[in-house]
Amino acid sequence: MRVARVRLNGRTSTAIIRGRTAHLVAGNVFGALTPTGETAPLSKVQFLVPVQPTKILAIGVNYRSHEGEYAAPPIPQAFLKGPNTLVAHGEAIVLPVDATSVHMEAEVVAVISRRAKNITEDEVDEYVFGYTAGNDVSGRDWQRDDLQWLRAKGCDTFCAVGPWIETSLKPDQIGVIGRISGRVQQESDTSQLIHSVRKCIAHLSRYVTLERGDLIFTGTPGTTGEIVEGDVCEVEVAGVGVLSNPVVRAQSPR
Repeated sequence: MRVARVRLNGRTSTAIIRGRTAHLVAGNVFGALTPTGETAPLSKVQFLVPVQPTKILAIGVNYRSHEGEYAAPPIPQAFLKGPNTLVAHGEAIVLPVDATSVHMEAEVVAVISRRAKNITEDEVDEYVFGYTAGNDVSGRDWQRDDLQWLRAKGCDTFCAVGPWIETSLKPDQIGVIGRISGRVQQESDTSQLIHSVRKCIAHLSRYVTLERGDLIFTGTPGTTGEIVEGDVCEVEVAGVGVLSNPVVRAQSPR
């Protein structure tokens, strides 16, 4: 089942996506999803970020094809992105005026369904509502030069997610493709992760209480590519669909 948050005729609603049609349902994404009878073609709805997380946790260096000069980490290595970074399918990624090297990172994203603390790998599936597509936008110059990753990973619009959540997927072999203006830049699947999706979520739950709606970015494969004003970023996750975001440059502050 594909579940989305949408805006239609000025109203924010939850919808089940079937083909090219949004079927509106009562309640929120995690509710009973009772049909209202109202439908709309996808071309008429504005997609919102599928959930409203308290936090976004992202795993770094989690595909061997993305190791580069780094050794494979013995445990999942996570960092935080704030809710301020979130943008939905179709919304613009805004490059800060002084950013000189910004890359897209295509990722499979897990959506947490309920509070999780000290769970085991065998229990993880019970705490995952579904999976979606994500773009962990990253300022490579700041990632290299700053002591902390606030600017590199935490700028406004540096986390695109959507367009919806697919609830039927299992995390063992989910394909992911990253495209920049139609050109394939990254391609792999979650069977190639250094640390599996279940291992990452179980590990994180030892140290951070995961809440309903929290997002877990599971890592990006291969060699990422720089994005510039005028580009369109696409993240295609098998079984989910395509997350697409145009890239613009912020205007200089007065």
